[in-house]
Amino acid sequence: MKKKGLFLSIALALIVAVGAAGCISKTGQNTGSTSSKNLLEQIKSEGKIRIGTEGTYAPFTYHDSTGNLTGFDVDIANEIAKRIGVKAEFVETKWDGMFAGLDAKRFDAVVNEVTIKDDRKEKYDFSTPYITSRAVLIVRQDNNSIKSFEDLKGKKSAQSLTSNLADIAKNYGAELVQVDGFNQAIDLLSSKRVDATVNDSLSYLDLKKQKPDAPVKSVADYDNASQSAVLFNKGNKELVDAVNKALKDMTSDGTYLKISNKWFGTDVSK
Repeated sequence: MKKKGLFLSIALALIVAVGAAGCISKTGQNTGSTSSKNLLEQIKSEGKIRIGTEGTYAPFTYHDSTGNLTGFDVDIANEIAKRIGVKAEFVETKWDGMFAGLDAKRFDAVVNEVTIKDDRKEKYDFSTPYITSRAVLIVRQDNNSIKSFEDLKGKKSAQSLTSNLADIAKNYGAELVQVDGFNQAIDLLSSKRVDATVNDSLSYLDLKKQKPDAPVKSVADYDNASQSAVLFNKGNKELVDAVNKALKDMTSDGTYLKISNKWFGTDVSK
């Protein structure tokens, strides 16, 4: 009886092994219906795309007087999501933690005026550019000693440390004072705790539009324009392609220009 039971156990084990082997291809991949989905498929399956953004960077991504998240980048992200067939779920993150958050897959993409830079392209993928802007040098209204970027040497400049704007200030010899974003930089500048900030020209124009009495002024434009795009972790070609198609279609049917005019009164794509 013991031998008969032993033979039966062996036979059952062989049947299970053969059945399992039938679900594995020669390359060692599971050929059943549980094959892994790429990120775009996961997003469509869940019905949402998680977007990393600051929420403190007017007019791109900020909270209005009612507390709602709004801005140019928010409108762009919502339109991209709609064209992919999902909803945008925004995950607000301080700028200096934005890349770490993407690395940790806290969000699927970043839409937050991320400038395309060679060192970033080594680690991340970008969509096609969707906005072009220039850096400006901003100082207090009563400051007459800083008139050019060369005058930044030895001066305190309020910057988000991982931004390309911080690189510009550093290259001109400024002492960097870390801030979380544009609003904090302006606050430090207005209260005379720093001497300057190198920041986005469109943000500065929006500030003067919203607060014409803000005690700051722009004294110099940076020569080279920069382009920003949607940021992704590498290896998500399907999602990048879908976002690029959405951006292209938005431009073709006039939706992009409508959003651009809403926030800036002009086409900021070039």
